[in-house]
Amino acid sequence: MIHTQSQRRRSSIDPSKLQPMFKVEHKPGPQFNVMFIGAGNINFGSDEGPWNHSARIENKWGTRLRVTALIDPSKERADKELEKKRASFVAVAYNDTKWFPNLAEAHANLSPAEQPDAVIVGAPPQFRGGLNPPANLELDLLEKFPDAALFLEKPVTTGPSAEAVEVGKKIAAAGNVVSVGYMLRYSRAVQTMIKIIEENNLTVMGTVARYIAAYEKIAKDDWWDKSRSCGPIVEQATHFCDLSRYFGGDVSLDTVQAHSVEWNEEPGKLSKMPIDEEKIKIEDRIPRFTTANWKYDTGAVGTLVHGVALHDTDYYTELTVYTDGHQLRLVDPYNNPALYVRKPGSNAESHMSFANDDCFYSEISNWGDEIEKHEEHNQGEDLDTRILSTYEDAVQSYELTWAIRNAAEAGRKFPAQN
Repeated sequence: MIHTQSQRRRSSIDPSKLQPMFKVEHKPGPQFNVMFIGAGNINFGSDEGPWNHSARIENKWGTRLRVTALIDPSKERADKELEKKRASFVAVAYNDTKWFPNLAEAHANLSPAEQPDAVIVGAPPQFRGGLNPPANLELDLLEKFPDAALFLEKPVTTGPSAEAVEVGKKIAAAGNVVSVGYMLRYSRAVQTMIKIIEENNLTVMGTVARYIAAYEKIAKDDWWDKSRSCGPIVEQATHFCDLSRYFGGDVSLDTVQAHSVEWNEEPGKLSKMPIDEEKIKIEDRIPRFTTANWKYDTGAVGTLVHGVALHDTDYYTELTVYTDGHQLRLVDPYNNPALYVRKPGSNAESHMSFANDDCFYSEISNWGDEIEKHEEHNQGEDLDTRILSTYEDAVQSYELTWAIRNAAEAGRKFPAQN
């Protein structure tokens, strides 16, 4: 845990410990069983982005890895992904993988030797974070596979945050190793920013986040429909809300203010809509631009700007953290992270780049080290392991995104209309 002169900051990792996949040195150890929930893009990759949990675990556990189960309601989709894996250099990890349509079937049919050491959950958030079916996947996992570590995607749910809070309490009481996929916390650039703050005993004064999406290739009806995806603040800007909280601390939710440009306002007319928005109810169409601000419990302030505005494919993302005398500006943390630092004694910014940084791998690797840190094959290893995004912490990021969405909708000057 990092200390500053006025508060305890969130957990951090020495950035020098965050190494890219190609530097991994595999060492002998026991077989490691993994179960995937979801055969979609987040677990098995796509051309749309760098996410691909299966590729990261293959590099993390190497020849020790056995994927004993893949749960997905679509056997066709699951078989397609398994066929690709079995035709590749990682075939040994997937040759005996069993497909199941649901968790109950996996629980009933996996042998003792096939029980998962870890479960990677890529199921949609509407099936997670709740106390009752069909949204109680975490609780079902704790009951059916009580010894398994869990990796859960964000956001933690699409349901009531109060239920997610209770789920978080049950997860904490169970004691399983659980990590939520806010991978930017594991970026070497982000951890370098934390290190600068710690080494200089700085206190954060404010955070300014900008996330501008390139929208013309987002050809998914769900994404443009708030009733299905909860809208771009909850679904997309959640990473920058979380990263803002990582630096600024807990947010006083009653201070959140927000405004938005809506679909029916002149500035909200988009020229390259990739879907037919007429099929979406007018009250469920997403905002085009949102600005929000808030106070942290520490007294610092935060700002978020999210836009659905750019063409082509490249997004613009930037987070700036201000302290007394320092400006830490992180640019493009998803793809080519660069850090620009202005500090006392100079008006100029120094520049740091982080080639080959893979925060997706770093979060999986760190989670794996936390799972196995007491195992015999890791004795003597200099591991710097800690979960940077716990479930209970991730719920607070979810609450912030909803506070922003609700404030923006309450402050609309022009109500939704034809």
